Amino acid sequence: MIYRLEYVLTISAMSTQGERDPRPAGQQSDVPAHTHRARRGRRRALVGCTLAVVVSGVGWLVTRPEPGDWAPGLGPTGASTRASVPAIGAAPAEPQTEAQSFTADRYFPAQRGIDLYDFKAKRTLTKQGPDCAETLRDRAHDVLHGAGCQGYVSVGFSGLDQPVVTTVTVLRFADAAAAAKAGQALDGDHEALAFLVAPPAPGSPASAPLPTGKPLTSSRVEAVGHYVTVTVSRYADLRAANPTPDGALDAATRAVSFTAGAPFAWM
Repeated sequence: MIYRLEYVLTISAMSTQGERDPRPAGQQSDVPAHTHRARRGRRRALVGCTLAVVVSGVGWLVTRPEPGDWAPGLGPTGASTRASVPAIGAAPAEPQTEAQSFTADRYFPAQRGIDLYDFKAKRTLTKQGPDCAETLRDRAHDVLHGAGCQGYVSVGFSGLDQPVVTTVTVLRFADAAAAAKAGQALDGDHEALAFLVAPPAPGSPASAPLPTGKPLTSSRVEAVGHYVTVTVSRYADLRAANPTPDGALDAATRAVSFTAGAPFAWM
């Protein structure tokens, strides 16, 4: 539009200043002078009308408001204004409380097994809830009575290259003092909590007789912050105890106990 306007202004200037006849002397037209003056007048009028139309068009382009502009003549403010408005979407999810996030899937996801201290295992069973009495092997023998336990997560693991099964139970308390007191009570009675038993493997005899005697176990109780972890390992075939410590069970207990306590060490 600017180039067209300059072109029209140039033509107008040339017309108002008069045009020279490029023909040699003696070959000019014999048209009377008043006819030339009339033609120049019509050209000036035509150029004036053209300039008026062009200027009016330019003014209309400058002052025409875009949809959404704050004020006419300030340019395309509507686009920039719309771009600065944040998109309306779903409201962000509310952050979870500590009690809500205390789940087996968060701290012991199924896809993440254990590979530590020469013990490899996968998760087999989970159980959780706010009633810590559900973790007891015998409710009549409640070592957690009055301890202030606020929730629990129990997870079972099965060894990949050894017939060892392990259960770890994590108990949550209001503070570290309550956890330490409960840990002392549980340390004196490792068998107070129930052991998660995995279903029999496909093809195994469901009515196979269980070994007699007390099964060989390895246990560990740890107070970690305001949590307590109780880890117990034994053989899947419930073989009876022997007089010497069992290295496979000890390795399993240490590996699962460390894995369970690590997320709560800095809480």
